[in-house]
Amino acid sequence: MEYQGVLKKMLTENSETIQYYMELETNFINVNQLLNSTLSICFVKYQCMSCSLEKEIYRQGFCKSCFFETPSAGDWIMRPELSTAHLGKEDRNLAYEKSVQLQPHIVYLANSSNIKVGVTRKQQVPTRWIDQGAHEAIEIVEVPNRYLAGITEVALKEHVADKTNWRKMLKNDIEAVDLKEWQYKLRSFIPEEAQQYFIENNTETQINFPVHQYPEKPKSLNIVKEQNYTGKLVGIKGQYLIFEDQRVFNVRSNEGIVVRINVLNTK
Repeated sequence: MEYQGVLKKMLTENSETIQYYMELETNFINVNQLLNSTLSICFVKYQCMSCSLEKEIYRQGFCKSCFFETPSAGDWIMRPELSTAHLGKEDRNLAYEKSVQLQPHIVYLANSSNIKVGVTRKQQVPTRWIDQGAHEAIEIVEVPNRYLAGITEVALKEHVADKTNWRKMLKNDIEAVDLKEWQYKLRSFIPEEAQQYFIENNTETQINFPVHQYPEKPKSLNIVKEQNYTGKLVGIKGQYLIFEDQRVFNVRSNEGIVVRINVLNTK
């Protein structure tokens, strides 16, 4: 069976074991069903997620010109503390920025390799945690806009990490931590403007990923450089496909790349 299309972040469904879906132009694939199958992945071309032109991808699935122009790639995406829509100040497109920034946001603690703090829109819970490969997470603050979430994250990352160690996450090398205990330990460091939004009496979310075999020494697959790759799919975690030969492929970091996927044999 053959599929072709531009890569986008895999869609997920939160169930007893996370279900993953790859949405291509003419196909909608339940990736879980491909576990234990041998896949061939072939680079075809670039296709910018914004202008759809065949231009080399620069960052986040966009060509260079679109990355510096599209409202969905503003600096406030990666650095929420730079949000200004609550002040009525435009970065690239105020209407778009208001639609994203002026909605409830969650500051959370997650454990994917070690404890980390992060920010996401409330509607993205638990999708954000799944995409990071976190096996447990807890909401600590719910604020009405992205700016308040951003300054809270900045304050808390002085005390806990704000990045995931992707190799440890994929190896399932996870530190044992009590997220509830950490929530209260960090409470006093939350900025005064966000203190009233602290969440009391909440519970942790547990997440189970469809992984049959964790890699001992994960090695990232660069499909643009290698052009072709064939391997047996043995797991999916975060936005990574995990193969039997220790190779791992980050679907999200390859957004905007058109690939051809052949299922050579099934489980």
